[in-house]
Amino acid sequence: MTRVVVVGDLMTDAVARARYALARASDTPAIVTMHGGGSGANIASWLAVEGAEVAFIGRRGADITGRNRDMELMGYGVDARLVMDPERPTGTCVVLVTHKGERTMLSDPGANAALSPEDLPRDLFTGGSHLHLSGYTLINEGSRDAGLAALDMARRGGMSISVDCSSSAPLERTGAEPFFEWTSGAKLLFANVDQARILTGTEDPAAAVKKLTAFFPQVVIKMNADGALWSANGRPESVRAAAEPVDRIVDGTGAGDAFCAGFLPPWLSGKPPAEALAAGNRLAAKAIIHLGARPRL
Repeated sequence: MTRVVVVGDLMTDAVARARYALARASDTPAIVTMHGGGSGANIASWLAVEGAEVAFIGRRGADITGRNRDMELMGYGVDARLVMDPERPTGTCVVLVTHKGERTMLSDPGANAALSPEDLPRDLFTGGSHLHLSGYTLINEGSRDAGLAALDMARRGGMSISVDCSSSAPLERTGAEPFFEWTSGAKLLFANVDQARILTGTEDPAAAVKKLTAFFPQVVIKMNADGALWSANGRPESVRAAAEPVDRIVDGTGAGDAFCAGFLPPWLSGKPPAEALAAGNRLAAKAIIHLGARPRL
């Protein structure tokens, strides 16, 4: 099985799930829980529990939270290559989940913003492995050089490369052109409907996925309840897979990360796109029926 090297963000998620509609400027009863988070670390965790060989490269603070996140990744079976930052704390994200399951995130990247090219272990960038890069690493100015260095090392090492857009609002602030320039050479792009719209100016996912194949050989658009869509440069037909039905969405945090982790192993094994999409949808469905973005240990 191909080893997957994930470069990205490590966070602690403080998930506040409101019991009722938010009472603005007042109190709303909620369930508040703490979980491991960060898009890159989430993908690595889901990959590991699904049996993939996976290494995660990131940065944490020299704090108790960082130590806990480090041990958590090892508990999942991830080869965690975390650099300890002597000044910045481990990143934190406050995830506000409404009573209808909609998420709003307030992020403090902390040590993630200081990830540098020197933090990248050279022994992981070898032929036959796959690099998955979290878009947060490129979008955050402080870690961008590390993201670009990882992409360059992967290209020179003969690795296949996938990139996830990560989040709509920061992607929109960054702009499509810089993102396309930074990710040149990636074989596979993951985007959701909003991110695809930002990159193409197109509301329709079927049209957007075709536009994006002008920049990436293969593109997957995650469409939540509408499933997922795959397209390849030069292929006239896209492939769509329906979402897995669930009785009740508890928390959508990390569902897109779980989808990527489900999609990558069959895709790397050369399985048909429909099979990879179905595997991604299956893992996304598993993620949304419990609180938090990671698998249960």
